[in-house]
Amino acid sequence: MFYFLSKTIDFLLMPFSISLILIIYGLGTKKLKRKRIAIISSFFILYLISNSFLINKAFNWWEYKPVNISEVKKTYDVGIVLTGGMISLSQTADHPGLGIQADRFLQAYLLYKNNKIRKILITGASQKSLRDAGKGEAQQAAALLVLWGVNPGDILLELNAKNTRENALFTSKILKAQFTGKSYVLITSSFHMRRATGCFKKVGISADVFPADFYGSDENTSFKEAVVPDPKIVGFSQLLFREWVGIIIYKIMGYC
Repeated sequence: MFYFLSKTIDFLLMPFSISLILIIYGLGTKKLKRKRIAIISSFFILYLISNSFLINKAFNWWEYKPVNISEVKKTYDVGIVLTGGMISLSQTADHPGLGIQADRFLQAYLLYKNNKIRKILITGASQKSLRDAGKGEAQQAAALLVLWGVNPGDILLELNAKNTRENALFTSKILKAQFTGKSYVLITSSFHMRRATGCFKKVGISADVFPADFYGSDENTSFKEAVVPDPKIVGFSQLLFREWVGIIIYKIMGYC
């Protein structure tokens, strides 16, 4: 029930969804003043969420800062990787493809190869048919890590978590059973790190962080980027707003 309600609320509170609702309302209402306000508000929202400069600044403000591998002064017992967009899933292909957030397990691999983590724990569910075929996201990520030279015995999989709350809850059971009192580092997208660390703390897991998958940029913004709307930026803005809505819902529920 929580999953369904959270996704419904998430959809209704997204700026793009609000903009569409305003357009529908504006087209449907017979009152000229309300129609004008609704249409203008809709286009104003669309302009804001397609503005490269504003969305980039928002990501820079929200995201955790990058951590250099050379700055990691200890070797962690477990690196915890949260799935979600890491693998381009296919039941028919004989090989996996990298998803848009594959940087998560790439960073885990780099930490492992630099002797900064001893074990890699990948947590997250995929469709049952994919899991049964051995092609779930976590399973395919693990297979790639093995191909890259990671010892299969150093990879642990948690295949049931459907959201960040469950990532923390189910992973904590593994850690407390097999690695109690050990050191952990959490590896996930930088924009998602606040909610993830909050969820893990709630279940009694204290972990350092190694952010991955950055969307903010320090590059200077051109005049065109600051003024001209960019359709592809809408997707990135949705990603950030969805995270903001998610963390608010999680805090209300006491999950983080």
